[in-house]
Amino acid sequence: MSDVIVEAKKDAGYRAADMVKDGMVVGLGTGSTVFFAMERLGERIKSENLKIYGVPTSNQTEMRAEEYGILLTTLSLHPILDLAIDGADQVTPSKQMIKGRGAALLREKVVASSAKQFVVVIDSAKEVEELNAAVPIEILPFAYGSVCKKLKDLGGEPVMRNGVKKDGPVISDNGNYIFDCAFGKVENPEALESAISEIPGVLENGIFAKMTEKTVVIVGGRK
Repeated sequence: MSDVIVEAKKDAGYRAADMVKDGMVVGLGTGSTVFFAMERLGERIKSENLKIYGVPTSNQTEMRAEEYGILLTTLSLHPILDLAIDGADQVTPSKQMIKGRGAALLREKVVASSAKQFVVVIDSAKEVEELNAAVPIEILPFAYGSVCKKLKDLGGEPVMRNGVKKDGPVISDNGNYIFDCAFGKVENPEALESAISEIPGVLENGIFAKMTEKTVVIVGGRK
């Protein structure tokens, strides 16, 4: 990763963290840009005595939050979040996006849907005119065969995501399989998001097309 991209990620993450106010409950996404936001929150907790609670979207985020001194809570105790900070793999000008490269899409969508404001932090390489990346999908292991058949009927090409430093499939923090399904250019993201989610055995998919009204996109390095 180039220094320019790293600095852009850091800028986006820090700017998102500076939107957080004392007393807020914040959803914490997964990924390198969000970790910069958490780094900044950790600094503010120490320097400003900032008091916030975070709801992590993955085991990795939970561990990182503990390192930065961010107090954690749950959606059971705080079902409505003040804001959620997360990254994205692709974002269109209309703020529709594809997420899930970190395999945390199910919890990320739950947290984002629970937040009053959804703050998405990216570098400029993630900006696209139309969504065309493979769509991450979390699938119940029992149902993956029938789900893949139905995804193919929708025009997709599902491929099980395999581990890089382990043999076999990537298993989500929820114990499910992650598939990446290519559809080519996504003409109607909202309709495809609904169609995939309606398949029995699909826990969630990585198209985020229905939260645009409450979404703020911060592009690192751009004011």
